Amino acid sequence: MECKEESRSLASETKTRKSMSSFWKEFLKGIVVSNPVFILVLGLCPTLAVSSSLDNALGMSAGVIFVLLGSNIIIALIRNATPNLVRIPVFIVVIATFVTILTLSFEAYLPPLYESLGIYLPLIVVNCIILGRAEVFASKNPVLLSIADALGIGLGFTLALFIISFIRELFGTGTLSIFGRELLKLPVLSEHPLTIFILPSGAFLVIGFLLALFRWTGVIKGE
Repeated sequence: MECKEESRSLASETKTRKSMSSFWKEFLKGIVVSNPVFILVLGLCPTLAVSSSLDNALGMSAGVIFVLLGSNIIIALIRNATPNLVRIPVFIVVIATFVTILTLSFEAYLPPLYESLGIYLPLIVVNCIILGRAEVFASKNPVLLSIADALGIGLGFTLALFIISFIRELFGTGTLSIFGRELLKLPVLSEHPLTIFILPSGAFLVIGFLLALFRWTGVIKGE
């Protein structure tokens, strides 16, 4: 009896270790290996549009993580009960529900950020990052791994958006600030800002240079 209990305990411990190992593997993969912006090159529309300031970057990142996490959990829970023919409409309804919650919350509690993000907040519904993870990952994997995937991809998106916003705001205005609190000021740039960086063309230039830099340094592997 004692041997059986020890075997069960050992098996349970091994299963837990494998589960946690898989969790961290999927989490880290989303940040680096499958970074949605720099590796998969997805979600460029909101990335380019709202990355003119750190405020917008943090607001959009929080919104994407919230929607991605919520939708991944629900879709993973109902994956076996969802008919294959209607899975995409079901995914969109689930995602739209969380986006509605997010939009109403921002409008009620963060009006300036809500107005700044504008149409790109409700457009999270059709963000290819979220719908892609629902189709490719959450609909085929259990809840725990879907949570790891959502957090990893969400933080990967946040990292990319933060880097792009950091460069655009610093060079475009000469200062860095978060929600009205100034973090850094470069006198030369603040007096003669390179305004192209906060224009749409500047967004394309920054992300293009970053992709080239990451490929040159080996962060992104060429085919």
